[in-house]
Amino acid sequence: MENSVQSVYEKIKEEAQKVIVGQTELFEMLVVSLFSGGHVLLEGVPGTAKTLMAKTLAMVISGKFSRVQFTPDLMPSDIVGTSVYDLTTNQFNLKRGPVFTNVLLADEINRAPAKTQSALLECMEERQVSIDGVRHELDPPFIVLATQNPIEYEGTYPLPEAQLDRFLFKLNVDYPGSEMETQILINYHQGFNAAQLEDVGIQNVIDSTLLQQCKDTIQGITVEESIFNYIVNLAEASRSSNELILGGSPRASIALLLASKTYAAMKGRDYILPDDVKFLAPHVYRHRILLKADAEIEGLTPDDVIDRLLAEVEIPR
Repeated sequence: MENSVQSVYEKIKEEAQKVIVGQTELFEMLVVSLFSGGHVLLEGVPGTAKTLMAKTLAMVISGKFSRVQFTPDLMPSDIVGTSVYDLTTNQFNLKRGPVFTNVLLADEINRAPAKTQSALLECMEERQVSIDGVRHELDPPFIVLATQNPIEYEGTYPLPEAQLDRFLFKLNVDYPGSEMETQILINYHQGFNAAQLEDVGIQNVIDSTLLQQCKDTIQGITVEESIFNYIVNLAEASRSSNELILGGSPRASIALLLASKTYAAMKGRDYILPDDVKFLAPHVYRHRILLKADAEIEGLTPDDVIDRLLAEVEIPR
């Protein structure tokens, strides 16, 4: 099938590789989130291509891109918009905020106070905005890519668990390897400019109609009962872990199921393998679990605990 989910993904990846060096798995997870209808929290130091990946994703899906720099004085209306009174017509007109887009980059989301962070909740969950009691639908697709710096904590407001749970994935953005970084330097030496992506010749390979077709295909992916049980067993193991205060919610199980179906389709399969679930589990769980103080003192990270849970829970045959 020419427009299978796998072939569409391969075309997206081919176009993205014109500008993104390395970060293959990271960009793949962004596409999984796009097809799954989820949002992504990106954690990494500045300069690791987070903005470049967001812009590239918007270009390959023929979508609009908006970027909001979160700061302590950012107001909810700066994100969603506001009603402005027009003296000529004696009516209020909607001044749309940057959230009316397809790919929204919420840069350093943990620098804004909780009230502003929560302004994204309705947008992320309901795909709509309420302004002065009037609901405004957001055009599909709508995906939020939020970033936060893991180093600088001064002047930041940690995201509450309710908002963290709205993100399908939390992805750790690492530095590129030496070979990849050398290639980045060569690209810039040869004239590449991340601020002028339109000059690179990235092709739009998917529109809203084709995206919906992909989602319909993903919906039909076969899931054996043993896979359902495996996902639930992982969630229950996290809730009963002696190292955790908070385990995975039912929303975590749903996220893992949807992401696994998407990942299987992107790999050209019409069924989920246990390895799909195991591979995606760290991305789904790392921002949803809370470590006990004793575990943190021991130097454990959320990924360490997730690895232990995956080793303990029996994998279905």
